[in-house]
Amino acid sequence: RFSPSLRNGLEENYCRNPDRDERGPWCYTTDPAVRHQSCGIKKCEDTVCVLCNGEDYRGLVDHTESGQECQRWDQQHPHKHPYHPHKYPEKDLDDNYCRNPDSSVGPWCYTMNPAREREYCHLHKCTTEAEKRLSDTTTSCFKHKGEGYRGKVNVTVSGIPCQRWDAQTPHQHHFRPEAYECKDLRENYCRNPDGSEAPWCFTSLPSMRVTFCFQIKRCTDDVEVEDPDCYHGNGKLYRGKIRKTRKGITCQKWSARSPHVPQISPDMFPTLHLEENYCRNPDNDSHGPWCYTMDPSTQFDYCAIKPCGGCPHPPRAYR
Repeated sequence: RFSPSLRNGLEENYCRNPDRDERGPWCYTTDPAVRHQSCGIKKCEDTVCVLCNGEDYRGLVDHTESGQECQRWDQQHPHKHPYHPHKYPEKDLDDNYCRNPDSSVGPWCYTMNPAREREYCHLHKCTTEAEKRLSDTTTSCFKHKGEGYRGKVNVTVSGIPCQRWDAQTPHQHHFRPEAYECKDLRENYCRNPDGSEAPWCFTSLPSMRVTFCFQIKRCTDDVEVEDPDCYHGNGKLYRGKIRKTRKGITCQKWSARSPHVPQISPDMFPTLHLEENYCRNPDNDSHGPWCYTMDPSTQFDYCAIKPCGGCPHPPRAYR
């Protein structure tokens, strides 16, 4: 019934599924008594399990749980969306594979059905033991972005009590503890379930939705130079991609106006390579590259970059 063509992939004697058999790829056999047989190839969703909520899933499943074909991430039809692969390189938005770029309950995709914007994908969760081995938890300080922080700080940096995660007032949200079991959304403790810059919480004030818990200390062994690059002189010509300060705080984008209104921006100085939130030295600071920070209480800080073959001068305390 099926003959090879340039498009149907019926090469050699490889297992294929030209008639969309529910059992998967098959082939005609060389046994005269057995006309055809399934090849027993595992489904993609059965070969890789999903840890936690699947933010790190990089498998090849490209259909939703209801069987809808996924839309390619680099296309805007039939559904327009903000998740352009070049804007989110760390999310690995390849082809039309299921991914979780927005910290949803699990991997999902936009569908090729104009009437159905997006759906979750059918993937198996890993065992609790596997998730425990993966986690790097701390209680008295936080590492990296604080996804593993499990301490009991439950107020904002200004002392405002946090809203309980299992409550929907004063702020409604989708971070329900039962849907994010591995994120430990207990009580009203500061947590980082969505990969933000640091642990945070919804606040108990109706006028303030969320805020970071920057009063939690960063673990001292976590602040280190992230790149073998160094800078020459005062770093005026540094064009690397370090984007954290010496205290481990993530840099604010130069084009952003929150949490700090910058005095130096790409619009004002288009030739200074103020790209993304990379460390730069646009004002010839003698102490090296710096950036505005994502910490509302720290306007700017110098970056975790070593000078080439020398020690930096002691930093200024203000900008």
